[in-house]
Amino acid sequence: MNMTVDTASTKRSRTIPGTPLFDGDAASRGYALNAMCYSFNDAANREAFRADEDAYCARFGLTPAQRDAVAARDVLAMIAAGGNIYYLAKLAGIFGLNVQDVGAQQTGMTVEAFKQKLLQEAEN
Repeated sequence: MNMTVDTASTKRSRTIPGTPLFDGDAASRGYALNAMCYSFNDAANREAFRADEDAYCARFGLTPAQRDAVAARDVLAMIAAGGNIYYLAKLAGIFGLNVQDVGAQQTGMTVEAFKQKLLQEAEN
């Protein structure tokens, strides 16, 4: 028995407004970026990235959009370019970004405003 899947309706039902979905398409798009981030499990690779960021990105074949996002330290653009937040956490750490920095980027707030929001929500 052959079954067909209406991918258009499947994608529609899996869309969350304002939230990039990490699915098979995103995984394919972000493979190079995620592979590079995975490499940062090794301290020597983190040092190689710090020593020559352009060469390290070229080694993994990042797309221009991925490279621009890395250069701008823009986690949201990395996610849009297929990055998976779990892999990107290693890269964010190299940049000196913590979870609150990334959360601020995701909400479009300053880090201080984001921290204040978290404190207010904790009090309620």
